[in-house]
Amino acid sequence: MKKLIWAFVMATLMIGLIPAILPMEASAQGSYYVRKVRDRNGRVRYVRVAKPSYYRRHRNRINMAVGTGGGALIGGLLGGGKGALIGAGVGAGSSALYTYKLNKKRRVYRKVRRY
Repeated sequence: MKKLIWAFVMATLMIGLIPAILPMEASAQGSYYVRKVRDRNGRVRYVRVAKPSYYRRHRNRINMAVGTGGGALIGGLLGGGKGALIGAGVGAGSSALYTYKLNKKRRVYRKVRRY
């Protein structure tokens, strides 16, 4: 029975690794966005702008995760399991306050001109 379970686990791992081995298309890794811009004359043009960094695109989620993890770590060191839960709640609240109220976003997109 033990050999059968291990064989099943190994087969599952091998089947799970198949998508990682298969080749991927390079077109899915786009580094530019196309944005619609109106001229002074009212004409519509499409301008390529550089893709923002990973942090700029997922800023709120990263800030919330770091604050929650930091609070859970400090709470776990000070108070054990229950302290980790309380610390995670405090960290999530304080990081939400920082992310959504205190530190506003300032997004600047720069044009990339390649003709």
